Amino acid sequence: MCRYRVFDYVKGMDQLYRQYQDFTYDTYGNYTQSRSIALLDRKQGDVNGDGIVDTVYLYGNTTDGNFADQITLLIQDGRSHKTTTVNLPNNAGYNARLFLGDFTKDHVNDILVSIDSGGSGGYGIFYIYSFKNNVLHELFNFEKYNNAHKFKVNYENDYKVSVSSPQLDVLFTIDISNKGHDYLSQFYNPNGKLKQPLQGEVLALGALYPIVTNTKSTSYDLLAFQRIIGTTNSDTLGYVENQLAWNGSQFKSARLSVAIPGTKLISHF
Repeated sequence: MCRYRVFDYVKGMDQLYRQYQDFTYDTYGNYTQSRSIALLDRKQGDVNGDGIVDTVYLYGNTTDGNFADQITLLIQDGRSHKTTTVNLPNNAGYNARLFLGDFTKDHVNDILVSIDSGGSGGYGIFYIYSFKNNVLHELFNFEKYNNAHKFKVNYENDYKVSVSSPQLDVLFTIDISNKGHDYLSQFYNPNGKLKQPLQGEVLALGALYPIVTNTKSTSYDLLAFQRIIGTTNSDTLGYVENQLAWNGSQFKSARLSVAIPGTKLISHF
């Protein structure tokens, strides 16, 4: 269940700033007093369906760098000017940003919150909320997505890597014969047989993009990316790409595929 609070009428950014201060003080104590509160992003659009433009904000506590924590979502009703504050379950990272668009095909904008976690893994934090009729509903949660989209990555004989998910009943095979002798000789005998069992990994969700699949519609689908790695984080073998569409109650996969990096074209002439 999403945590949120509705406040009384506010005017201007100073009041919103103070509301964020009060909310984070109530939630986190005086830890916030030694840090700088910053407006991280702001978008406008009708998110409750009353035909009046609303304003959506992301506030956070920042240091000297680009990192912010206690990132909080505020939704200001364009008609009443009441503000709803949403405490994000995971609320720390880099480049926090908003996107407003209709993901549920009900002609009302939903709210996508995206945050980069930082680090070499390239993981992302993503939430989508509906605020139709001023009622907050969580439509997408990156942790739930990660738990539902787990894969096994195994090196196979003959310079192949299998990417499988029993949970999703799907198998992909990647040809790695173009990786070069220095790479392949670490793991394979000259006859193409594995020296020993070897695993890679599909990392957690790294990117989530709104996409238009029907130019006659004003709604969006989602395209989710998970990176496939070999024995080290720098060894990218490909990406799991999942196109997600709203089915009336949840996002379901419309197309699941694996994309691989290209190589230089070798001419035989």
